[in-house]
Amino acid sequence: MNQPACSHTSHQTDSITINPVSVNGEEISEQEIAQEVQYHPADNPEEAVYLATQALVIKLLLNQQIKKQQLSIEQSVEESEEEAAIRTLLEREVDIPTASEQECKQIYATNPERFTSPPVMAVKHILLAAAPEDTPARMAANQQAENIIKELTNEPTLFTELALSYSACPSKESGGDLGQISKGQTTPEFERQVFKLAPGLSPRPIETRYGYHVVWVTAKAEGQQLPYEQVETQIKSYLQTKVRLRAIQQYLAVLVAEANIKGVDISLEDAGLL
Repeated sequence: MNQPACSHTSHQTDSITINPVSVNGEEISEQEIAQEVQYHPADNPEEAVYLATQALVIKLLLNQQIKKQQLSIEQSVEESEEEAAIRTLLEREVDIPTASEQECKQIYATNPERFTSPPVMAVKHILLAAAPEDTPARMAANQQAENIIKELTNEPTLFTELALSYSACPSKESGGDLGQISKGQTTPEFERQVFKLAPGLSPRPIETRYGYHVVWVTAKAEGQQLPYEQVETQIKSYLQTKVRLRAIQQYLAVLVAEANIKGVDISLEDAGLL
């Protein structure tokens, strides 16, 4: 069980007080905690110290269990000796149930947006270039883009010709055709606006850091939900990771409850302790 702070002298680091801590009679020094802080970014120094202390307490509890059980450890090339020991301990002590097909199908049915193919659009454009800081040039580019939109509204077949004449994008050589695009392939501000458009000529210019774009959506395919069989492995992996973390957290909670911890109160409510 957790005990009140020890009566040892506390350590001051960068105006932050670090209390000494002991776990089942084994001390964690203030210097160890101060060194661990760098690995636990937080909103404030006090929280960083707490997270660092918590991590060291948990690591020490695990190492105490490893010594107690005298485990036979097989170390892989990618692991340190300590990492291999902790993995071996958890594999032995923590029972991790396998995610059932029913659970997988429930995740699939209740989260369709997570298992949907991205929308794809075929787009052509005319870029009227203007530097972000050049206000007069941007005003002129916007006006020119609006004029081109008016002209295309009356005569759509002129798009290729106008792209060759006015566009500052290399795509003008192919009539402004950008081909098929999906999210993440273009400038964010261009993408945000383009994917809201219906097929056809955009009634307004689209502004980006590069200037103003006259945009024509030649085709649009909305995202489709992927077949369950295609994402089943992904869902199982997600659930297995979630179940594993929960099981490990419960195991750690038992270790903390049974331990004599002085100098800090350990809370395992937050995930991601390992």
